[in-house]
Amino acid sequence: MPPAILEALVPLDLMQPQGVDAAEAASSMFSGFRNYVLARTDVSVATLYNAQSGLFRATVRHGGSPEQAAELDPRIRSFDLAGVFALTEPGHGSDIAGGLATTARRDGDDWVIDGQKRWIGGADTADVLTVFARDTADALIKAFLVPRTADGVGLRTITGKVSLRPMQNAVVTLDGVRVPASARLLQVNGWADVARILRVMRSDVAWIAAGLQAGALDAAVRYVREREQFGRPVGGFQLVQEKLARMLANLTSSLGMIVQLSARQDAGEYLDENSALAKLQTARLARETVALAREVVGGNGILLENDVARFFADAEAVYSYEGTHEINSLIVGRALTGVSAFL
Repeated sequence: MPPAILEALVPLDLMQPQGVDAAEAASSMFSGFRNYVLARTDVSVATLYNAQSGLFRATVRHGGSPEQAAELDPRIRSFDLAGVFALTEPGHGSDIAGGLATTARRDGDDWVIDGQKRWIGGADTADVLTVFARDTADALIKAFLVPRTADGVGLRTITGKVSLRPMQNAVVTLDGVRVPASARLLQVNGWADVARILRVMRSDVAWIAAGLQAGALDAAVRYVREREQFGRPVGGFQLVQEKLARMLANLTSSLGMIVQLSARQDAGEYLDENSALAKLQTARLARETVALAREVVGGNGILLENDVARFFADAEAVYSYEGTHEINSLIVGRALTGVSAFL
């Protein structure tokens, strides 16, 4: 990720820009449209910014005590304190709720953390890693702000990705990492609290999925207006226009769903099934939208120099992160039937 990206974004103070009052800036609608606009430009840029403004900030605001949130939130907004969300592990992704293996044990006034985390975006440049670990005393999940440079912390960048190529993800190893009691986020005392945080984050990802579709549509329309075949621009062919219309329909329906979701959240209604439904539907439609964009661009749609190819590849990452289609479907299914099908 070029350093110039954050160097340009941070001074804009997009978490609370000048002229926007604090209540609006803190709303789901405002953060949603911020994610939408960033993702319309580039999904890696949106993911990088949301790692700070969404994942890390939401974890501190909803997982920390009021005192912790009040102290840290201004530093998070200014990027004076950069952090990331470290939940998933090499052996546990979709089953992380019951399978989380990283441990934390109390030792006097400190906590000692052991384990591994995987797919941690932005870990290589973060000041702190928000590490979720299982307390060996009560088996409940707790959260800790672990300095990236602490003794016992190791990072290895994951290479060979086809999606979100500029966004660096890492495997994080924690070997006897010692942090003070003040590093624990005091409102995370079990999986229910982690789920409460994830409920907010899934709506962020749904907005990113919509922005991705807008970017793919922009790129496809730009291409078909300029590309000529059979003596005229391909944008004038009926089958191409039909695909563009379907792309716009997918984008419009995605926006309609997530605007309604954010309106409900801003009214105080936070339901797992609502955010899960929005994430699974917008990510599913994003997959179809980018495939249609790739079709109208033809063979050039697989070239990295083409914006369509970038959105096409990135849709695969968005489809999986912050809850796979299958897991989100089971959350919705549980709400519909009253029966959990997870096990």
